[in-house]
Amino acid sequence: MWAVIELLLPRRPRRFRHLGRTRLDDRKALWGILFVLYTGIRWEYLSQEWGCGFGSTWWPRWAEWQQAGVWDEVQQVLLARLRAADRLDVSRAVVDSSSVPAKRGRASPQVGPSPVDRGRPGSKHHVLTEAVGTPGAVRSPGPVGTI
Repeated sequence: MWAVIELLLPRRPRRFRHLGRTRLDDRKALWGILFVLYTGIRWEYLSQEWGCGFGSTWWPRWAEWQQAGVWDEVQQVLLARLRAADRLDVSRAVVDSSSVPAKRGRASPQVGPSPVDRGRPGSKHHVLTEAVGTPGAVRSPGPVGTI
């Protein structure tokens, strides 16, 4: 999986004038990010003993990759490979969604009035999985109620 993902990650050249700390290896950063996303623990609870830096290292890298569209590309490439290997069971599918309240009001363009919470601001997230549970699509479409 790493060989596929590595090609999709943005390259960031090392600065020569103001070196600062050496940037954490992308593979280690990916491992830490996937561990947090899989287990649901907080970024700062990841152990530095695992050789993957601090939680403050992973969060900016996750945000950088999110902004660069890496996660959407990774999902599309891995789904295409599963499809080509005939490893997706699309005979059944499950769609689920959740509404998340907006803690800081409506400042974000992705926040709108929530139909399930008396018009309070929030966002709605949708997930589609195939029969075995492989995510086929994840959407956070913007204002609640739109897809």
